[in-house]
Amino acid sequence: MITTALFVAAPGAPALPTPIARRELRPDDVDVRVTFCGVCHSDLHALRTPPAQGGVFPLVPGHEFVGEVVAVGSNVVDFAPGDPVAVGNIVDSCGTCRMCERGQENFCAEFPTLTYGGRDRVDGSATAGAWAGRYVVRDRFVYHRPTALDAAAVAPLMCAGITVWEPMRAAGVGQGTRLGVVGLGGLGHLAVRLARALGAEVTVFTTSPEKAADAERLGASHVVVSSDAEAMDAATGSLDLILDTVAVEHDLAPYLRVLDLDGELFTLGFLGQVTIAATDLLIGRKRLASGGSGGHRWTQDLLDFCGEHGIVADVEVLPATEVGTSLERLARGDVRYRFVLDLRDIDQHR
Repeated sequence: MITTALFVAAPGAPALPTPIARRELRPDDVDVRVTFCGVCHSDLHALRTPPAQGGVFPLVPGHEFVGEVVAVGSNVVDFAPGDPVAVGNIVDSCGTCRMCERGQENFCAEFPTLTYGGRDRVDGSATAGAWAGRYVVRDRFVYHRPTALDAAAVAPLMCAGITVWEPMRAAGVGQGTRLGVVGLGGLGHLAVRLARALGAEVTVFTTSPEKAADAERLGASHVVVSSDAEAMDAATGSLDLILDTVAVEHDLAPYLRVLDLDGELFTLGFLGQVTIAATDLLIGRKRLASGGSGGHRWTQDLLDFCGEHGIVADVEVLPATEVGTSLERLARGDVRYRFVLDLRDIDQHR
């Protein structure tokens, strides 16, 4: 099958509409007509990483998308043509390790196959992402999408949403949980909405005082300007759980001090090396954890919960032809809170 995709030949090259081939359906495959796909910082990172530093080119980005089923393989029973669906940044896994058997394919011992920049587990070909008209994916990694929600605003749930949702579910967030969210961006704004819907009392930490009103609109009960030493001191020992969504290196110690006895800090935005003093964990028996993406169990759980509670991302939808604009603005932080590309007519640009 031939479809049009936004193809990037090399680092710094533009994303140009280009015909690419998708595989013929295997028995457990689903052919999805892509309608909307998010633009995330990980896309920007992939586009800026040269091969000498681990980058993979040529590249078709896009890993949080929604669409409709066009056709299914002979063994597929959970989906049919016309079904509204969503797909995230994982499209396959070994299926047999202890993590996969527990529905945590995001922690697959053999590493999951990524939506783009990965290797197909059957034929070894490079995976090309969902900035395209069509995507063929194994049925295990396709999810039923709530039809009552705006489709474009659902797309970021498949990356930003599940990244904050799985830790909340693992930690048992519910009525009365005192939860902090560090950073109010793509991940952070969804963390606030989801935590509030679970019944948590939410505190947002931000370096931007002007974001206070927006944090409260999203459901935060408290806003702390993290550069204000007195405000941070006043918050000492006040929270049970913190989701840190900041994507750049920063000091975790001030947020560990905000945790109460047996509190836990999940670092979700920055995945590089972190350094902490053991005493910052020792005093109060605190824990440092992380997470990324989500397995099948919690991903469908997220979509079902969002459908029940009417939760979506705040998005700005741009035509596929304006992908360059979305990347430029994302690089300078000019987005609230996620760009989404409209790909419904991309196949007309062949």
